[in-house]
Amino acid sequence: MTLPTAEGLSRSERLDRLPFTRAHGRLLGTSGIGWALDAMDVGLISFVIAALAQQWSLTATESSWIASIGFVGMAIGATVGGLLADRIGRRSVFALTLLVYGLATGASALVGSLAALLVLRFVVGLGLGAELPVASTLISEFAPKRIRGRVVVWLEAFWALGWIAAAVIGTFVVGASDDGWRWGLAIGMAPAIFSIVVRLGLPESVRFLEQKRRIPEAERTVRRFERAAGVAAPLEDGTTDASAPSERTTPDAPVADADRVSIWSPALRRRTIALWAVWFCINFSYYGAFIWIPSLLVEAGFPLVRSFGFTLIITLAQLPGYATAAFLIERWGRRPTLTAFLAGSALAAAWFGTASTEGMIIAAGCALSFCNLGAWGALYAIGPELYPTNVRGTGTGAAAGFGRIASIIAPLAVPPLLGLGGPLLLFAVFAAAFAIAAVAAWTLPERRGAALE
Repeated sequence: MTLPTAEGLSRSERLDRLPFTRAHGRLLGTSGIGWALDAMDVGLISFVIAALAQQWSLTATESSWIASIGFVGMAIGATVGGLLADRIGRRSVFALTLLVYGLATGASALVGSLAALLVLRFVVGLGLGAELPVASTLISEFAPKRIRGRVVVWLEAFWALGWIAAAVIGTFVVGASDDGWRWGLAIGMAPAIFSIVVRLGLPESVRFLEQKRRIPEAERTVRRFERAAGVAAPLEDGTTDASAPSERTTPDAPVADADRVSIWSPALRRRTIALWAVWFCINFSYYGAFIWIPSLLVEAGFPLVRSFGFTLIITLAQLPGYATAAFLIERWGRRPTLTAFLAGSALAAAWFGTASTEGMIIAAGCALSFCNLGAWGALYAIGPELYPTNVRGTGTGAAAGFGRIASIIAPLAVPPLLGLGGPLLLFAVFAAAFAIAAVAAWTLPERRGAALE
């Protein structure tokens, strides 16, 4: 492929025209490992809850709070993390969040009471909540526009690897002995060590650097990616500058004044409302279902280790879900892909609620896992594309923070819903939430192939 010369192009345009290179691969891999470690922690707590419910004779409400208190921290962390990412940089916030939740998870292995565990799970949530929107924002700002959605879905696919790791640890470590849950949480200290690698190895967003007038650093970063692609950079650093347009204005993205824009300004208000609705509904159904599945299987009469094994099989279906979403998101577009996977999630949730045999439980669980995680991949791809640079972290973080309110409510809502109507009612509610999310997703603007604002 022959590329145009860099003369006269803004730095953002120079990044957008590049092929996917080793530099992109290192960025994706480093961010993805952090993402997987995040998923491992979130997934691992579902196995810890199932084990502690037996060992500590916890009530359903106490078990729910172990999950929900982490989501309280995630709601705060996502909102604050997005704001900080727009002020001190994506890379710095990403590394800090890994350090915070890694240390807190390791400390959780030493607790001797429910109260101490709840406090540490809140701190873990602060780090977890801030990391995800910041990582997806950073990847979006480096990925070439023609494959940006696919690259972000690849990032999100690391979530499946982390959740599978959690299922493996849960099955073979947490379920192996009475102290297995402590060893499982101790493994969760890995992010604290990895944060050093992130801080030293990741580049800072070029768009962020230009916003902060750190022009030489921005130019060096772009030239590093151009060298990786074998593309000639401009002859002089002054060829492009911060005053050059970093995007092409598109009809569906009318942002007149980037210095004064907010996520609630007239041009962005409708997409913010729709994005928040999707985030809320998908969080409610996903965390309500997947945090409780191991415990629900135990309550249905399956032994602890067997229920963990079922959960591991169901979790494996996440990988083809992500692969399918990564393929479709650049073929169909963001909006149709997200809507289709959410509609599929609604049908799968309704099916899981009626499952009565081992075969049905596994099949319906795999369908739910496939569709739900495909939807997550598309959601993380579309979010950063909806906002201009100076509020991109804020917009994605605020949507994630609002969604975490649903993830706080969901684990607490499961016991009363089960009491009222059993699994049939519970998963009917989850299916309805997915259906609402699908309707909201269809109202979002389509940004396939468009430059970031």
